[in-house]
Amino acid sequence: MRVSRNCAAYPRCAVSLAQPHHDGSELYVDRLGDSAELRVRSPEGSVDAVLLRYVEDGEPRTVSASVDARTRGEVWWRAELPLRHPVVSYRWLLTGGRAGYTWLNGTGVHPHEVLPFDDFRLSTEPGGPDWHLSSVVYEIFIDRFAAAGAPQAEPAWALRRAWDSAPQSQARNVHRELFYGDLPGIEQRLDYIEWLGVNVIYLTPFFPGESNHRYDPASFERVDPVLGGEEALVSLLRAAHDRGLTVVGDLSLDHAGNRHDWFVRALTDSSSVERSFFLFDRSEFHGYLGWLGYREMPRFDWRSTELRSRMSESIRRWLELGLDGWRIGAVSSVGRHGDVDLNAEMQRWIRSQVGEALLVGEYWHDFRPDLDGRGWHGVMNYAGFLRPLWWWLRSDAIGDAFDIFSSAPAPSYRGADAASVMRSLRAGIPWEAALHSWLLLDTHDTPRFRNVAGSRERQLVGIGLQMTTPGVPMVFAGAELGLEGASGYDARRTMPWERPELWDEQLLAEYRRLIALRRSSDALARGGMRDVRADDDAIVYLRETRAERLLCLAARASHEPISLPFTGLETLYGADARDGVLPAEGPAFHVWRIED
Repeated sequence: MRVSRNCAAYPRCAVSLAQPHHDGSELYVDRLGDSAELRVRSPEGSVDAVLLRYVEDGEPRTVSASVDARTRGEVWWRAELPLRHPVVSYRWLLTGGRAGYTWLNGTGVHPHEVLPFDDFRLSTEPGGPDWHLSSVVYEIFIDRFAAAGAPQAEPAWALRRAWDSAPQSQARNVHRELFYGDLPGIEQRLDYIEWLGVNVIYLTPFFPGESNHRYDPASFERVDPVLGGEEALVSLLRAAHDRGLTVVGDLSLDHAGNRHDWFVRALTDSSSVERSFFLFDRSEFHGYLGWLGYREMPRFDWRSTELRSRMSESIRRWLELGLDGWRIGAVSSVGRHGDVDLNAEMQRWIRSQVGEALLVGEYWHDFRPDLDGRGWHGVMNYAGFLRPLWWWLRSDAIGDAFDIFSSAPAPSYRGADAASVMRSLRAGIPWEAALHSWLLLDTHDTPRFRNVAGSRERQLVGIGLQMTTPGVPMVFAGAELGLEGASGYDARRTMPWERPELWDEQLLAEYRRLIALRRSSDALARGGMRDVRADDDAIVYLRETRAERLLCLAARASHEPISLPFTGLETLYGADARDGVLPAEGPAFHVWRIED
């Protein structure tokens, strides 16, 4: 944990319980209509005065905070924040006493002026649906999860593969391999999904395409007949809802497939209205822009009002049929090309289309400039969770050329580095957006985390962090069985339903325990986050609500004993802590309820 130069102002500086703290959770924020009551806590005697600095109409304003309460060596300060904008930025200034001159923003304490990008942000918009916060998401790559029987159609482009064969991840035909997983197969496995403990199913695209991933849709109005067609989707949605499960679909707003009805018409008739749907450009190699240059994925031009009208019909239709939300792919490029930037406008537009349904965007990098609470409810958190966890828990065997979505070399992090990155990527966005973002360890686009971590023990440390830090955990189907995959293509192996000897039963049991813990705790679903300590091999943090306080320890290796001022610790997961001294063995993960 990087500490500020005036850290000596706070006793036991390695433990940030002795530093001021604020976040967007219920302990610190109460909305009061056109204003909000904000609170910040500081160690007793460390501060003489506290000021709240916020921005209104582009100008900084400052108000003094007053003492709200004194509890157990801490002072709670209170100030009122006017809510005259959809999103309000603010930070705290603590002066006098041992603090001297200290700014507190989303990244922590600083003894100097700070930039506005890491300010706390409060959105007046409601966050995502409440059911989502207490959820664990289960990603299903449809072609590889389960097959109910003979396919209803045999596409000419496909290469049939036997279910138990491995994907040919280095071959030219990786996108043509079909294992014929389908929607009825998923419905037949709902018993397993429910038994695992997850409660949200995220389906990769079900629209027809000419690939096994179907991110090259030929239509947004039909379900691929290879998957069972629309009847199979409706049946799956009904069966899932009967069990209390929700289902999220996968939609691209950046591009269609080059076999899409709209694109075919645009390509063959330059006077058609569909021509305005796409970014045609003679200077491009294919005569039009494709996502990342791919010919198969022509990009949309969102200046077209007719495109918006047609896409609105599709978005609403599937929600009306029973989908509970959408994961939107490649959202960082939606509406962006050259000097055109409609991304923020498109976010608000689709938010207006989905009503009360969930909306999660896919970002591979820093999402904060786009995530203000008015568009996506949350994001797939590669940058602020997957990457720092990978580089802290990585096995030496994977090598330095193992970065994801980048040709840069992969770093090796200390625990302090990982904690700093996670904290920094929660800064500068509304708290609700952090809570509604998906915490990933792997996906269908990445190597399996089992390969990255190199062992079950380190994998479990990552799973523990995934289930206990702010956000909604997303499990890629098969991770719970210990499936491996050295690349995104290789990670798309089929579920070994008929080969139980391949299942890591011990890992599966721990997954179930940690999923159950995550879904049973309001502190883990909605609580604030306080970093307690981070060094090379251990990260310690608190999750807190008014009713519950949980202490978590993630250790990638054995470390020096850590002593904390908590003596009443009820073990919820892992080993017991005695008299406030936490276990020093590792790799290991632990959770305790604080009863002091």
